Amino acid sequence: MSLSSARTITAAANPPRAVFLDYPLGQTAGRAGDPNEQDLVMSSALNALETMTRPGAIATIDLDWSDDHSWKDAVMRVDPDGDLSNLDDRSERYATPQYERTADANAAASDCASCIFFDDAR
Repeated sequence: MSLSSARTITAAANPPRAVFLDYPLGQTAGRAGDPNEQDLVMSSALNALETMTRPGAIATIDLDWSDDHSWKDAVMRVDPDGDLSNLDDRSERYATPQYERTADANAAASDCASCIFFDDAR
């Protein structure tokens, strides 16, 4: 079971089963700091897991982030000329992995047997 806030990406990835919540990215399990809503999202996902029978199915959790869809105006904005510098307010993306702690970077070192799938050079 996959939780998703990006329906088209989820459909393209084709997980065995998924539930979609039309919320901003990063809020896929409900609003931060709202345990009641998070419980509702998780309960909905678990119920969907029990009832979904078609592989690749995507169920929708019927919650609204706000009274209107204006929050989507600032999400994934695209300039027709390709200049995202004034439109994209997401945090910077890097081509290499970023680690919060040194221990995490060490655990993912190039000689890590379970990390070989992340190394394009192999």
